[in-house]
Amino acid sequence: MSPRSASVNEELRRRSRERLLQATVELVAERGYEATTLADIADRAGSARGLVSYYFPGKRQLLQSAVHRLMHLTLEAALEREPRSEDGRERLARAIDAILGLAVERPRLMRTHMAGILQAEGFVQCPEQQRLASLLRDTVARYGARDVDLDYPLLRALLMGAVFAVLLPGAPMERARLRAELFQRYGLDWELGVPPDDGPSGGTPGREADQSSKSSK
Repeated sequence: MSPRSASVNEELRRRSRERLLQATVELVAERGYEATTLADIADRAGSARGLVSYYFPGKRQLLQSAVHRLMHLTLEAALEREPRSEDGRERLARAIDAILGLAVERPRLMRTHMAGILQAEGFVQCPEQQRLASLLRDTVARYGARDVDLDYPLLRALLMGAVFAVLLPGAPMERARLRAELFQRYGLDWELGVPPDDGPSGGTPGREADQSSKSSK
């Protein structure tokens, strides 16, 4: 039997790594971070325990990469869903809705992710994070940002702040209110993206009030 080509080996490594990332997302969502071991992740992924250490320096870094992959896939699906749109305002609305949706739908996972970023390990620069960053930068560019290098970090910070506000124990903010603030910040109509059921049916809250205030002066 002839040896596998470099491209085949690379594809096998990619699939192995992705299985570990997917297993991490599933297990942390089910059991929580502390109750999930690297051995559990390897077993769920059908991989050898040593592969986890080969790809990732530790469990915290593995989790961040896994969540960044989930965010990238979720954002990509939102941006490319039918009917597809090349309109920058629609794509930015979809991006905001996708990230806020993850905070609402996967609170344990996203809360653990945010806690890890705020700890000593900090923000992990990994291929998954780079893919997520590329999508967000493209969204900002299509929206019409004058300086993507300045506006992309601002959007990232605003989205992280909104996720934190949704997940804040004991005092969470409603997704509709946070969405309204972000939409007002970027001048987006409420009907863009996927408006939540618990929000207003027309117009962006706050924006209408601001316009009303201006007209009364």
